[in-house]
Amino acid sequence: MAANGMNNDSLVVYFDASCPLCKAEMLAIKAHDHAACIELRDCSSPDFADADAERAQVSRAAMMQLIHARSADQRWLIGVDVFVELYRRVGMNSVANFWSHPRLSPLLRKCYPFIARHRMLLSRLGLNAPYGWLVHWAAKRAAKRSASCKNGVCEIPSHDR
Repeated sequence: MAANGMNNDSLVVYFDASCPLCKAEMLAIKAHDHAACIELRDCSSPDFADADAERAQVSRAAMMQLIHARSADQRWLIGVDVFVELYRRVGMNSVANFWSHPRLSPLLRKCYPFIARHRMLLSRLGLNAPYGWLVHWAAKRAAKRSASCKNGVCEIPSHDR
């Protein structure tokens, strides 16, 4: 256990829970956090405060602009790097590899700020529902590939679409 009360594998994710798209993805990822190493923190409230963020001079405005995460060793991740780390921690390595692919990553790093800036519009267009389902599908697929599955049967909780 680290001095700050987090285990050595913990990742605190600061995200906009007022955004349906953001919330759908984070809750879907958290549902597959079987090692309980991800802590979600909603930074959407105007009076949000976090001592670790203040010490690191990471503002709420910055967190609302792009997703941020803090590891137990106080290392800060922003944007695409957060998604790579999140998906790796929940065992969805193929999704993490997509986000970090040497040819795709530069494009994703350019596109993500646009998506983050227009996340409420994308949510209003209904992208949050299929996106949450897509994360669950990727988790189930990753679990089938892992050693935790026996004879094609995986112990993954079912989730509504």
